[in-house]
Amino acid sequence: MGRGTTAPGRPPPAYPEPVRITILGCSGSFPGAGSAASCYLVEAEGFRMLMDLGSGGLGAVQRYAGLYEIDAVCLSHLHADHCLDVCGYAVARTFHPDGPMPRIPVYGPAQSEVRLGRAMAADPAAQDAGSDSRDRVTDAFDFATITAGTVEIGPLRVTAARMNHPVETYGFRLEHAGRSLAYSADTGETDALVELARGADVLLSEASFVEPGASGPALPAGLHLTARQAGQHAARAGAGQLVLTHLVPWNDPNRSLDEAGQAFGGALSLAAPGLGFVLD
Repeated sequence: MGRGTTAPGRPPPAYPEPVRITILGCSGSFPGAGSAASCYLVEAEGFRMLMDLGSGGLGAVQRYAGLYEIDAVCLSHLHADHCLDVCGYAVARTFHPDGPMPRIPVYGPAQSEVRLGRAMAADPAAQDAGSDSRDRVTDAFDFATITAGTVEIGPLRVTAARMNHPVETYGFRLEHAGRSLAYSADTGETDALVELARGADVLLSEASFVEPGASGPALPAGLHLTARQAGQHAARAGAGQLVLTHLVPWNDPNRSLDEAGQAFGGALSLAAPGLGFVLD
């Protein structure tokens, strides 16, 4: 990862404040009728970071934070449901009536600025040839490449670990003042998630699939977790609490909750837009 940043003009508090996480979007693969795709607001000591900014997430951001009060964005991977609203955010930061807003860091996999520049371009071929779409993204953001390891982002200690997904994808562990949250991003079964979430106060885990019926097709490997598998990973990690997210709209969330509960005996809940919890 690149170097961490601190919020300009904000003196450090006299004592550590708790971390607050607000779920802005938790719909899996595409926005649902009542939720944006993956987007989470993390706040600590006046510092605000978005963890993923998927389809529909930018609208939700504005309900819980000022549009220009975000200090950093951390992208787990470059599937649209986790990153696409960075494009809209670039427009908002570049074309404000008072002039462009200061750039903020975006931490993401290699080539994030290239991929997102292509998404903004009306003609991807022209963008590759040097149109201004990629420049527009980099005018709004300073991109830093994520690799497996640990970095300080504002007051947060952020550890990234590679997950089991078809594209380069990182789960995150956020630590502050002795408390921790692990986020699976998108992943199939992997010991890396167990290690990332080892002893975490909260595991925010994807639960895209429900268990297939006896006559149904087998689930694809190396893509997503079932809710039961999410529960198994949380139990193996010894996580204190499991929050199921990346809930695909066509699944019954109560079934997901029940299947996860069969594997995990700790505190268990479903993610929902606006749900907040504090690590203290």
